[in-house]
Amino acid sequence: MKTRFVLRTRILAGCFVFAALLFIGQLYLVQIVRGVEYRDKASARYVKQGFDTENRGNIYFTTKDGELVSAAVMQTGWRIAIKPDELPDADSVYAQLSALTPIDKERFYAYAAKKGDPYEEIAFRVPDDVAQKIRPLKIPGLLLVRDQWRIYPAHELAAQTVGFVGYQGDKRVGVYGLEKSWQDTLVERRSGLYVNPFAEIFTNLRAVASINPAGERGSIVTSIEPSVQRNLEEVLGEIMKSYTPNLAGGIIMDPHTGAIIAMATRPTYDPNTYSTVANPGVFRNALVESTFEMGSIMKPLTMAAGIDKGVVTPTTTYKDTGCIGKSGKKVCNSDQKAHGLVSMQTVLNQSLNTGASFVVDKIGHEVFSAFLHDLELGKKTGIDLPSEAAGQLKSIENGYDLDYASASFGQGISVSSIEMIRALSTLANGGVLPNPHIVTGIKLTNGITRSINPGTGPRVLSASSTEAVTNMLIETYDTALIGGALKQEHYSLAAKTGTAQIAKPGGGGYYTDRTLHSFFGYFPARDPKFIIFLIAVEPHGQEFSAATLSRPFSNLAKYLINYYNIPPDR
Repeated sequence: MKTRFVLRTRILAGCFVFAALLFIGQLYLVQIVRGVEYRDKASARYVKQGFDTENRGNIYFTTKDGELVSAAVMQTGWRIAIKPDELPDADSVYAQLSALTPIDKERFYAYAAKKGDPYEEIAFRVPDDVAQKIRPLKIPGLLLVRDQWRIYPAHELAAQTVGFVGYQGDKRVGVYGLEKSWQDTLVERRSGLYVNPFAEIFTNLRAVASINPAGERGSIVTSIEPSVQRNLEEVLGEIMKSYTPNLAGGIIMDPHTGAIIAMATRPTYDPNTYSTVANPGVFRNALVESTFEMGSIMKPLTMAAGIDKGVVTPTTTYKDTGCIGKSGKKVCNSDQKAHGLVSMQTVLNQSLNTGASFVVDKIGHEVFSAFLHDLELGKKTGIDLPSEAAGQLKSIENGYDLDYASASFGQGISVSSIEMIRALSTLANGGVLPNPHIVTGIKLTNGITRSINPGTGPRVLSASSTEAVTNMLIETYDTALIGGALKQEHYSLAAKTGTAQIAKPGGGGYYTDRTLHSFFGYFPARDPKFIIFLIAVEPHGQEFSAATLSRPFSNLAKYLINYYNIPPDR
């Protein structure tokens, strides 16, 4: 009996092995030998007309209370397609459809006449409610196909920062702003026009297994505060209306972390309708992509260098003769006046070019040049926006006295606005370079949110030096700016104006009738929560930035103090 049991067991085992070998052989035949043939047959049987299923991540603003507000999202709706051979009377179909949604008449009739054509799309971005009205018509040869598209619920708000998506061939890609710089994070998944739902399950197994865990994809969360952004844009709109500059721009930043709270330029556009914009130049973020000679907002940094090196103090004096000779040419104050024996405080109050040059002479050319490089002027900040431009410090490499004198008050060297606010933030935060950034977190597709903290750069000034300059700038704001008209009783603000000549292209000197106005300030000055930078390129009607940008800065500061309930500091 035992022998029969063993024999039966061996027979069963042999049958099992034979069946397994047969199954493996068949699997090999199906998968390897005739795999292409069977896949093609499966696709032919189960293929369905689909659509671009790129589940692009969202872009969010963040309110002061931490609430996320959509800046860019995917909208789902429908496309209308036709099968010309199955379509009944074209006139009747067109009449029914055009009564419910806009249909390009010429396009419709051209496609309806294409006999033998199995599929043509005649309308896009059709909302669900319209599709629900079309479906009951049951028109032969008419198809409703799922569609997706990108929308920007905030319209013009932060348009140059957010950017928009376009098409590269048939692929949807970010072409400006965060949509471009965070393209790899925002793109999650994509399929073609034709998909096989059954084959996808199996053919995607290998792809799923090989996803790079470090390739983080999902939605991005920004530091842009929508209410602050809107207020900044309203202020810039007022500047455009009052002084008609070619460009007005502004940045509001946390001087400690480098987080951008608001960033905007005028003129602007609505990314929902970018294809209708006549001047594509408005798509660019000039605060990041363009460089300028900034003028006298450079003077506080020059003063900080002098104090830090121990060659001047706020009470150090020099004799201002109105003009000085440098490299065979004259360097003069903007008012063309001699002010006699004056202190370094007066240099900032009256914005004296000769005083800034005096400080550089005391520091020495090599030390001043090293200081500018320590501030990383002439170098990209690494902000997470595309096409960042780096400034130019080449003029001081010539070693001429004139070039160093000019650089001391912000002429002859060019920087981007984001470079400038980064350097000026060292005065507000005690001497450390922050790292400007927009994105503060990624909402991953697995449900986890990862915070992004770029940290800070190196220390470039001592805390005592920046404290001294801050006190000087408070004095300038309280007493000298528009005669002290903007002083706030319970809040200290440190600020400085800048007016620069605009260079002619090709090194042909400077225009006599074109200027660039700039302004920066931070507050509460001794424990700053915000730093503001404003710029107006070629404004009209006013010669100096004190007249064009002082009140816009003051209005922004008051708004932020009230909106964030910042306690008084004096």
